[in-house]
Formats: sequence, structure tokens, C-alpha cells
Amino acid sequence: MTLFKGQLAPANQVHDLHPPVGLCGLYWVAPVPGGGLTFSDDGKTAILQLGGLEVIDQPAWPRFKARAMPARMDIKIIWKATKEKVSYNDPKKQFRVDGFKAVAQLEAAVEVPSLGFSWKSDPLETSRSNFAIIGDEANGKYYTP
Repeated sequence: MTLFKGQLAPANQVHDLHPPVGLCGLYWVAPVPGGGLTFSDDGKTAILQLGGLEVIDQPAWPRFKARAMPARMDIKIIWKATKEKVSYNDPKKQFRVDGFKAVAQLEAAVEVPSLGFSWKSDPLETSRSNFAIIGDEANGKYYTP
């Protein structure tokens, strides 16, 4: 999650909150505890809820060796599928997705204790996405034509 002061421009970036690079070398990946991701019985609604997620605030990212400070994030995302089907298959890129367009809502809060900084988004009820998909995806070695 990147926060800006003023217009959306690199010079106005004041916080960049993300999980640190894991020991395995993966970037921007966070563990989801049991119960953190739930699906409705019909598979049309998914809810991701993470509380106290340990992240870092790296305001100068992506500058090499940018200073990073410990931070915490609470996040809740809800995806609700519509009836509009979506299918995309590209054998050359070994990528396929089959699913439904969805409406997504997000609520988040962050805290950077060393800076005395905290931020909270607007409530979940006022959040709306322009585009989301809920469905199945396959790529790389998991892709079969």
C-alpha cells in the first residue's frame, strides 16, 4: 500500500507499506493464517481479513537499500462475484483465467510506531473497486492448454 501527499506522483510518495522480502526470496508475499481467507458456500464471495500483519514502511522504495521501518497493517477485502463471466486464455504466455467479474471492497489501517504515524481508510461500506475477478487462474508450469 502506497500513500501519497497531494497528487499521485513519485515525488509525493510518503509511505510504502509492504511485507519484507521473505527468506525464500519472494517479495510482497504475506502468510495468511487459518481462517484469514473464507469463501461462501457457493464460491461467489471471498473475504480476506488480516490483523496485525507485520510489514515494513519503506518510503523511498524502490530505491536500492531504501530505509525500512517496522510497521503493522490491518486489512479486510471482500470480493462478490457478479453474473458476468470472464475467460482469458493465452497459450503463448501460458496464462489462463476463468471466472466472474466481481465487486471488491477494502478497508485498511496501518501503523508505523517509530514515526508515531497511523492511517485508516474510509469504511468498508464506502469502498468500491472499478474491476475485480473471482475465479480460477493457471500460469507457468501449472498451465495446460
